[in-house]
Amino acid sequence: MHEGPKASPKTGAYCKARRRLRLGDIEAAYRQVAGAVPDSGRQGAWFGRHVKVFDGSSVSMPDTEANQERYPQPTTQKPGCGFPVMRIVAGFSLATGAMLEVAKGALTVSERTLFRSLWPLLSSGDVALTDCGFCSYADFHFLGQKGVECVMRNHQRRKVGIEPVKTFGKGDRLIKWLKGKPCPTWLTKEQWAAVPAQLLVREITFTVDVPGFRSKTLVVVTTLLDARRFPKHAFVELYRRRWMVELFLRDMKTTMGMEVLRCKTPAMVDKELAMYLVAYNLVRALLLQAARTKGLSPYRLSFKGTVATIRRWAPLMAAANLPSHKCELMRRALIDAIARDPVPLRPNRAEPRARKRRPKNYQLLNKPRQLFKESPHRNRYTKP
Repeated sequence: MHEGPKASPKTGAYCKARRRLRLGDIEAAYRQVAGAVPDSGRQGAWFGRHVKVFDGSSVSMPDTEANQERYPQPTTQKPGCGFPVMRIVAGFSLATGAMLEVAKGALTVSERTLFRSLWPLLSSGDVALTDCGFCSYADFHFLGQKGVECVMRNHQRRKVGIEPVKTFGKGDRLIKWLKGKPCPTWLTKEQWAAVPAQLLVREITFTVDVPGFRSKTLVVVTTLLDARRFPKHAFVELYRRRWMVELFLRDMKTTMGMEVLRCKTPAMVDKELAMYLVAYNLVRALLLQAARTKGLSPYRLSFKGTVATIRRWAPLMAAANLPSHKCELMRRALIDAIARDPVPLRPNRAEPRARKRRPKNYQLLNKPRQLFKESPHRNRYTKP
């Protein structure tokens, strides 16, 4: 590595220094930041309880032998035509949007298995909010033993093994789940035999009516059985807020560029993912500070706008050689700039996932590159 007029444009020194970073130190950093952020959002607790929302996603990475061995591509893709994919399940604080923990694995590992590895994140009195992919009899039982309350959308296959107990009102009733005979693969027969034969849960059914869209009926089940303390409309609103986890993941993958990782070995991929988590939580912490200074909800400030503001200010703050009190003034000015333009309230706003700019008409790689033959008339090529 050279300095001054002989500085090299090559990135070898940077890559070597990055390789020397220890994964444990990076993970400790993002856990430390994540542990500090939720404290500032306790005011957003739901009925005095900390709601932790979970959802699964995936990220892609370069097609190398090492990455393929650790995170194989989908089995539906031909060899040489796909990319390694890592499956992740993330846990967020619903009050603040902070990433609390992430579990990762290959596509052969189910989201429910990764979710169970995040159970140490849940404390007694917490509420686990998920979609139907994480809703199962055994999970409700074991989370209940930890003192964790569940609010999950009922799985669409649960049609039998249900006994009505009591009706609280329209679309709100107490039911019994009956334990099935097949033993889950992640439990031993002895553990499954120790699970009680019945489980008392509350089932809430409601219809979502949005003008211009077809009505949709949802069924949510919960272990919070007190209908007076926890009315039906509270669960309807809570499950509506579950959609925020999709936006949190979009902030990380699309806004911050985590959708496609760039490192070529599994060890460096894990470090890259951990660094994204550190950056995400730091941005989220700054956003929360800005919201608190202006008395706004954190959801009224744009994550993408916050990232754009930080990118504009970062070179100026890095180059400024100022005393500490002036650096603090600059930091306050940055927070004021972030909070200056809140997002308008837009309930039921539709944002279709569609692109306006048309892609170029390249062929699809359906064979390994060394065997692929390109069409001589690309303008006449149509995608299958």
